[in-house]
Amino acid sequence: MAHGHYHYLQEMWKERYDDPVLRELWRQRIIEWRRQPSVVRIEKPTRLDRARALGYKAKQGIIVVRVRVRKGGLNRPRPNKGRRPKRMGVYGYAPAKSTRLIAEERAARKYPNMEVLNSYYVAEDGMYKWYEVILVDRNHPAICKDDELKWVCERHNRGRVFRGLTSAGKKMRGLRKTRGLKGTHKHKWKKKQKERELKKRHEAHRGARLIVPDEIREKYHHGDLQ
Repeated sequence: MAHGHYHYLQEMWKERYDDPVLRELWRQRIIEWRRQPSVVRIEKPTRLDRARALGYKAKQGIIVVRVRVRKGGLNRPRPNKGRRPKRMGVYGYAPAKSTRLIAEERAARKYPNMEVLNSYYVAEDGMYKWYEVILVDRNHPAICKDDELKWVCERHNRGRVFRGLTSAGKKMRGLRKTRGLKGTHKHKWKKKQKERELKKRHEAHRGARLIVPDEIREKYHHGDLQ
């Protein structure tokens, strides 16, 4: 079966460190990105396949921003009163937010007239991580007329990144956690529905009727069971 252009872009992304030419290309890119500001607007996405999957379109009202975030935990100010080093409370404070969510918030603060649509990982080195954030102008006519993006123009979607409504925000809030496949709501619903169809499930709530197999019901009607 023939594959599309985005399939080969995805395969090239997976082999970016195996191929010597691609590895050298990414090395030169990271050296250049380190010298740039922390928030930079770019003309087109670096990972076009990933950006298109997350809602990017090459049209007016949509821009892509590359954000640099420092890796590692946080250090608190050292207290000036006496206490032993163990109780100083200086080290071991990791941020509660992910670096991806931090990148989205910084991009939203840089462009206050736009809303964060989504973001994706690009690269990292020993000190920084780079993410590309897709921003949408909520007041642009081309966005408000788009059937797939006009929901951003609604009033209740203002500041969605600061309310944890993006994909990274929902993951930080614990709304994506499951105990494997069997812990998902979809799996449980399918299991219950299958039990109902096979008449092997008794709904334990007020007013529920006991589901009796057809064989036992027929024997009961014929008088074989009392």
